[in-house]
Amino acid sequence: MAEFLSLEEAISRYVEDGATVALEGFTHLIPYAAGHEIIRQGRRELTLMRMTPDILYDQMIGMGCARKLIFSWGGNPGVGSLHRMRDAVERGYPRPLELLEHSHAAMAHAYEAGAAGLPLAVMRGYIGSDLPQVNPDIRHIECPFTGEKLAAIPSNRPDVAIIHAQKADRAGNVLVEGIIGVQKEAVLAARVALVTVEERVDELDTHPNACVLPAWTIDAISVVPRGAWPSYAHGYYARDNGFYKSWDAIARDRDAFAAWMREHVIEPQSAERSTIGSPS
Repeated sequence: MAEFLSLEEAISRYVEDGATVALEGFTHLIPYAAGHEIIRQGRRELTLMRMTPDILYDQMIGMGCARKLIFSWGGNPGVGSLHRMRDAVERGYPRPLELLEHSHAAMAHAYEAGAAGLPLAVMRGYIGSDLPQVNPDIRHIECPFTGEKLAAIPSNRPDVAIIHAQKADRAGNVLVEGIIGVQKEAVLAARVALVTVEERVDELDTHPNACVLPAWTIDAISVVPRGAWPSYAHGYYARDNGFYKSWDAIARDRDAFAAWMREHVIEPQSAERSTIGSPS
């Protein structure tokens, strides 16, 4: 059952060096505050898993948290490359980064398989793609019923899944609204699930199409207002497009990156440690 903890305590208790960690959120509800806490606590040797890793993973890779990335498309949305990720892949700085790249559809299938407790995901995919030549986890099997050649990949079953959501009620049930990517599947596939939320409420006041994660699927909840900034949280605040644009120049230079991380994440100036980086 879900336990309400400070973000600092939740990360300290559940995220260990060497773990496979998925910080999921698609377009919005990206758990930046949780990622920053992982950085502050100096976690190392992580396998990071995520559909469309963007600035948050650029920061975690640049700070030396990751040894491996399982992903589909990595980039700064609307801007271009993730320069800290490129530095790690091309020059091994601050440490070499192993890559296992998939398509978006394959990552979604792999999370769904993990949520179902299956060892692999099977799909029609990778036809005409070069990815099977560089990713040894992409295999092919023959359907025993039709003889069709199908792609198969290992299911995504992270040690820890971390998501951001809008609300948690006092019983520990969590409401996720807006664009929902693979947050539900990541939580159900993981050994441990951590959720940061904008607020804690008496009742969720849900609607028929709501996505509610029951308390028994979650291990810890941390109340972190603006915990998804600079991405957005539907119904709470908008995406900071200016920050995404500014990140390109910050991340291109190792010294500029290190200085920004030191000022805004490692040595936060805000009184609220868990919301570092969000605008005043």
